[in-house]
Amino acid sequence: MQQIIDSKKLLAFHTLCRVLSFTVTARELHLTQSAISHAIAGLERDLGVTLFNRLGRTVTITEAGGQLLVHAEAIIEEMGKTRESMAALKKAKSD
Repeated sequence: MQQIIDSKKLLAFHTLCRVLSFTVTARELHLTQSAISHAIAGLERDLGVTLFNRLGRTVTITEAGGQLLVHAEAIIEEMGKTRESMAALKKAKSD
């Protein structure tokens, strides 16, 4: 069976890429900084690559992280479209 990427980990990754701060990512997602660290570490472990370089409080995206970001943006956009489509279907059925 094909393994898929956990959507919560992917959202944490995508947000961290955008803000480049574990603290801000945690705040935006209403999670703890530890939860974000665990999500990113788990994603890196699942994929077998390093997604970010960390030096003190500085976070930079690796080449692998950049490649994943392209896919993550498309996946998250598609998930949003799916939710909108289902909401429209629900609304149409209730009318």
